[in-house]
Amino acid sequence: MNPSLVSIVRYEKPYESVQKAVELAGGLSHLKPSDHVFIKPNIVFWTTKTVIPKWGVITTSRVMEDMVRLLKDLGIHHITIGEGSVTADPKDKETQFHAYEALGYKTLEKRYGIKCVSILARPFTKVDLGDGMKLSFSSDVLESDAVIDLPVLKTHAQTTVSLGIKNLKGTISIPSRKRCHNADPVMNLHRWVARLSDSMPPVFTLIDGIFSNERGPAFDGRMRRSNLLIASNDIFAVDKVGARVLGYAPDEVPHLKYYAERHQRPLDLSDVEVKGEALEDVADAYQYDFQYTEDGALPKPMAKMGIQGVSYYKYDLSMCTYCSGITGAVLTAISMAWKGQPWDDVEVLTGKQMSPRPGKKKTILLGQCMCKLHKDNPDIQEAILVDGCPPDPKAVVAAFHQAGIKVDPNIIENYEQLPGFLMARYKDKLEFEEAFFKIE
Repeated sequence: MNPSLVSIVRYEKPYESVQKAVELAGGLSHLKPSDHVFIKPNIVFWTTKTVIPKWGVITTSRVMEDMVRLLKDLGIHHITIGEGSVTADPKDKETQFHAYEALGYKTLEKRYGIKCVSILARPFTKVDLGDGMKLSFSSDVLESDAVIDLPVLKTHAQTTVSLGIKNLKGTISIPSRKRCHNADPVMNLHRWVARLSDSMPPVFTLIDGIFSNERGPAFDGRMRRSNLLIASNDIFAVDKVGARVLGYAPDEVPHLKYYAERHQRPLDLSDVEVKGEALEDVADAYQYDFQYTEDGALPKPMAKMGIQGVSYYKYDLSMCTYCSGITGAVLTAISMAWKGQPWDDVEVLTGKQMSPRPGKKKTILLGQCMCKLHKDNPDIQEAILVDGCPPDPKAVVAAFHQAGIKVDPNIIENYEQLPGFLMARYKDKLEFEEAFFKIE
């Protein structure tokens, strides 16, 4: 069996660098002009409320246009760009197209005759992935002749890395995404992610590493300018190489281990031939995990502030995007509410697995899943419920106030604006150019 080709190319020039990465990885000559091609970028989050730091979070518009142009040069007529971005309101149908407009995709529609769709507003098809695992995938994706997968080079606080396979999570429905974040310790998130590519048409993956992200997947990570493109017709091979570039052996990434077991593939690079840059010349060390105290009760920065009397336990695999989306704002609000006096033994439970700890006087059940699980738990002295999926920000504020933690309502109720404040980190840093997210 011939090894899978994976290219590593330094980004230097528009179009030429993407073209080189694609060609070194074996090219796209197998595509026919009549083929329907679906391009899946990574637009993990979007808001209309503020300008967000996009570097290392969102696929660059530079790479997107270069890939569209490359496909058009191959004579491909039917090209669709689609994403299912997370928004504060799951029923929101407008923000996805606001993202497309801001990123220049509407210009691509006019210039190249492509179309853009919102995956979450389109039909889904339920797919049996085996072992009782069923997910609803975008019908547009499944009915395509080929998928171009354009993830960003980033680590991920839950899945260690988020590359080609993980990026396909954006092609499934919201209920399916929540199903991936289940409470089963065996059939957990990693096992579901490992199967995301199994039902796909042929996938060509190009990892956009012009910018990369440490402690991703979102804007609160540490962005870097990396100038790398990593590509392959083999999604597992490209993810193995991408993981190495981020400093992780594939066997340190649970969903890659499960993929290897299922498909009987080696976890080392013995079935991979790297073309272009040498792997050892571009690999670096990226942290993926947010640091908590040894008992997992508080993020370390909050513990260093001396905060006492509240436990906001470390997230687990069962916390889905909607609770994690508001968590950053809540932790910020708690930190700013600290005045040096310990609170009254308050704990906060999130996700679908956590249990109350002995001796806690007040237990905030954050989100629908925790409320269902523990609302009648006799081990809880005082349960404060914040129901809903996602939880309502006003209800979150009320819950903390009831617990005696006087968080600032503006921080939590306007949490969509939080990414805008993080833009200051990148002010006057010339390597972080907005131009990479515009189409001229």
